[in-house]
Amino acid sequence: MSNLMKKMNEQFNFELSSGYIYLAMSAHLKDKDMNGFASYMYKQAQEEFEHAMKFYEFLFDIDETPEYDSIEKPSVEFETFTEVFEAALEHEKEVSRRIRELYSMAEAEKNYEVKDFLNWFIREQIEEEDTFRTIVNRFKRINESWNGLYIFDKELATR
Repeated sequence: MSNLMKKMNEQFNFELSSGYIYLAMSAHLKDKDMNGFASYMYKQAQEEFEHAMKFYEFLFDIDETPEYDSIEKPSVEFETFTEVFEAALEHEKEVSRRIRELYSMAEAEKNYEVKDFLNWFIREQIEEEDTFRTIVNRFKRINESWNGLYIFDKELATR
């Protein structure tokens, strides 16, 4: 397995881990009775699992077999609701960094199939970061005010 394919497999596992992280965030939020925020993170987890499956299918399409790594227990130590979504934004920035690294590797190896595959993820990560940045900005404006939190919780439930 080439270095690029090893990194592609790592990203497959990272996407699975991302879903696990967002599920843990969802459980944390649900435990705090913020069901809209919890629902938002639950749907984010589902999306991450879908991303993992894109890597899974692509690896098979190019005659590579996905290998599974252990998934680390996510940390859910948050003081505020804002911190949960800030952590999600930072996580999405890490996903973007990793996707760009894969793209650079594919470019260096002239692996056009991988570059083409990753184009979708590059566009997706622009959207993910923008969405979470907007949510974090709104949380900062609310400043943990219960009235604002309840309204925002209801709004995020509509995702």
